[in-house]
Amino acid sequence: MGYAAGVVAARLRARGWVVVGTTRDGRGGTLRFDDADGVRGAIAAASHVLSSVPPEGKGDPVLDRYGPLLGRVRLSYLSSTGVYGDAGGAWVDEGAPADRGRRPARNRADADWLARDARVFRLPGIYGPGRSPLDRVREGKAHRVDLPGQVFSRVHVDDLAEGVIAGLDAPPGAYNLADDRPVSQNEVAEYAAALLGIAPPPFVALDTLSPMARGFYAENRRVAAAKARRVLGWAPRYPDYRLGLRALSATTSPAAASSAPPIASGDQR
Repeated sequence: MGYAAGVVAARLRARGWVVVGTTRDGRGGTLRFDDADGVRGAIAAASHVLSSVPPEGKGDPVLDRYGPLLGRVRLSYLSSTGVYGDAGGAWVDEGAPADRGRRPARNRADADWLARDARVFRLPGIYGPGRSPLDRVREGKAHRVDLPGQVFSRVHVDDLAEGVIAGLDAPPGAYNLADDRPVSQNEVAEYAAALLGIAPPPFVALDTLSPMARGFYAENRRVAAAKARRVLGWAPRYPDYRLGLRALSATTSPAAASSAPPIASGDQR
């Protein structure tokens, strides 16, 4: 029951669902993931199971431990658009090969959940309250890298939650959930800084970043989410990162939001 799944759970509870979640340590009234009896009981009583547990080693912890119990419930899985690997900045949809990511365990987990007729939601960079470029810029943790043409897709956690909920009873298969405006990390960081009224974060050399961060920048793609719109009837409330950041800024600093850089009408696609 991490960040994204927690938002999904809160919205489902508000709609009358009974939601039971797991964590490693049982915090916040959740079950411990390794509480086999408790988890088995919850699965037996469930109509739906949503897994947001990332793969570990070469396997998927949920399927490895509880896979035999999942045959009678509707399954959903939070995956990653990283399964598409580097596309050289091109658009990718659910028909693109999904075994080219830099994390083979994620590729296998994605395929294994699809083989069980799950709804597999492939997610790009997730941002939202408490976990956004605004927070990283404010805390001095953001940076820019000089890589012309490098773009990434992202999705606001509220839009992610609505897409997942819309898909819980949808036909099994893969669904991308992403906004409509893939852009560089630099552009996002600069806009976040402008909202905060501070200088943009500094440029850093790519070779000074961690191996994980360098791997992140080694992939370049634009993620299309037309299938989710068509099949799930999903429409993101924040189709542009600037709309999402402005909304987040407004909840924390009304003054900053009122003086935010304008969004031209042609930018909302």
